[in-house]
Amino acid sequence: MELCLLCETRKPKRFCPATRGDICSQCCGTEREATVDCPLDCEYLIEGRKHEKPVPVTEDMVPHPDIRVTEAFLERNKELMTFLGYSLFEAAMQTPGATDGDTREALAAMIKTYKTLDSGLIYETRPANPYADSIQQRLRASVEQLKQRMFEQSGVHSIRDADVLGLLVFLDRIALSHDNGRRRGRAFLSSLYESFGAMPAHNGGDEQAPSIVVP
Repeated sequence: MELCLLCETRKPKRFCPATRGDICSQCCGTEREATVDCPLDCEYLIEGRKHEKPVPVTEDMVPHPDIRVTEAFLERNKELMTFLGYSLFEAAMQTPGATDGDTREALAAMIKTYKTLDSGLIYETRPANPYADSIQQRLRASVEQLKQRMFEQSGVHSIRDADVLGLLVFLDRIALSHDNGRRRGRAFLSSLYESFGAMPAHNGGDEQAPSIVVP
């Protein structure tokens, strides 16, 4: 009798695109994003997201409370927000094995770097975690390329480091609110995919990152 690829005990009920084999529904529920790296477009992962309860976030858990992010600020920087959200997702997708935790580490390092820039100093913080470091370097490169392109088009440095900092903090807070407590969790990355219409790199998408129009 055929058995579940993971527990080797129960009868398999569904094909798992992550393991490339048939597994039982119990293992799908318990091992999903715990020991199994589920692709974001897995139908069972998407359905499972609807029933997840994110880890409760208390006021003292909100990262960087010293940085105020208002609705007016987000509205004023919505194009830059879209660019950063897309670029962060793309950076994570181009880092095989990266999770929400790695993405948050990358954001933490970027935020620390931009806080330093905002104080007038130049010092880049890089995480020891190689996954987070890869995400951070890719995101940093995207931001620098955007700044250069905007300067070439307008002749002025139109992207303020303080605005980038505020948006990075906002993304970090969103990431915390999507924490599902799973070791390999990528609920935050899934939310970026849904919010910014990014195309996962493993799907062979040819979409370009959203552009920012110079007035």
